[in-house]
Amino acid sequence: MDPLTVGILGVVMMLALIYLGMHIGIALTLVSFVCVSLIRSPAIANRMVAAAANDTIRDDLFSVVPLFVLLGILVTVSGVGRDTFDVAERLMGRLRGGLGVATVKANAVFAAITGVSVASATIFARVATPEMRRHGYSRRFSVGVVAGSSVLGMLIPPSLLLIVYGVVAEESIGRLFIAGILPGILLAGMFSAMIVALAYLRPHMIFEKGAPSPPAKTQEAGGTLGKVLPVAALMIVILGGIYSGFFNPTEAAAVGAATGLVIALLRRSLDPAKLWQVLVWTGHVAVSVLFLIMAASLYSRMLALAGVPAFIAGSLEAAGLGPYAFLILFILVVLLLGMIIDSVSIMLIVLPIVIPIAEAFGFDKIWFGIVTVIAVEIGLLTPPFGLSVYTVKAALDDPDITVWDAFAGTFPFVLCMLVCLAVVVAIPGIATVLVR
Repeated sequence: MDPLTVGILGVVMMLALIYLGMHIGIALTLVSFVCVSLIRSPAIANRMVAAAANDTIRDDLFSVVPLFVLLGILVTVSGVGRDTFDVAERLMGRLRGGLGVATVKANAVFAAITGVSVASATIFARVATPEMRRHGYSRRFSVGVVAGSSVLGMLIPPSLLLIVYGVVAEESIGRLFIAGILPGILLAGMFSAMIVALAYLRPHMIFEKGAPSPPAKTQEAGGTLGKVLPVAALMIVILGGIYSGFFNPTEAAAVGAATGLVIALLRRSLDPAKLWQVLVWTGHVAVSVLFLIMAASLYSRMLALAGVPAFIAGSLEAAGLGPYAFLILFILVVLLLGMIIDSVSIMLIVLPIVIPIAEAFGFDKIWFGIVTVIAVEIGLLTPPFGLSVYTVKAALDDPDITVWDAFAGTFPFVLCMLVCLAVVVAIPGIATVLVR
């Protein structure tokens, strides 16, 4: 059996194993080992597994994963997410549909601290949804805006998905972070504009019985300042350090995690038992992600050895498909995969195949990464998987709000994301202008 046939069968086998319920990391490793054994020998497959693990884990670049995960958990425990919403509510609450806009803004700010969508979805489901329901917002909109805006955490830097893309594509994570700024602001702006437009033009889609929300409660200026300071400190340390060139992303993650720990201690949010829980949770998440990256590295080497990316690129050229036909096909595949598996797994499955093809077509890898992340994010909101939707539903634990309510509430946000994706594809400079 020739190497190309083995590689193609390996991809089919891997997708079948995932569909049957096997863990994505185990499926990637197992299939890669078997395919390399068939192409070369079991001894070479053993050495390739060892090399993939060694090359992936020993680089200090990968410490950015557990550090940003630790930071996200610390700011969750310390209540920074709740404070972020309180401040946004004070600023936007009197606007028609203002609590929805406040949720989007708070998610955008929180994303600039943690970069983890699940953390945003969990926090704002418990903080923002009850507040919106109390002010007359519909249950569909209340859960939809939380789930929809939580995806900003995967685009606005620092972003776990951009880190994963940078590792797999061997691209600068710092440059990817900078490239994510304008698309993230654009998407947050689209969400906000859509909410305000619906509040005036289609109020029944946002408010119960079409009633406008009453004014939000006010806060004392001193209390607001106290809530702004921790958020501002984290943003200055992390983003200011990265964009000024004072820190690289790994150093910024370390300093950010240390700052998050100080904030949690000053707020007396950590006792020894809770600190241990935070560290264990960080370990579970970080090891899971790093194992997936290691498995994807082995999978990528197997595909290159089998010649699968070169074969697909040649087939596309022979079929007369140009670069943008390939891009549209790639986006459709990612959207379909988003309906059944999680975002990190999608990237680790498809990127080793498509990145060489994208390079062959002359695409900028930074821009291609932003397009990929936006497309993958849409999968967080689409049924039947919709990880952010299920996270919000689980965090609320409210029998009156069904999963269907949550998916229906996110539909306008999915449309906004598709428009944003089209704009970034049509105007690549949105993602690359700050990088040049």
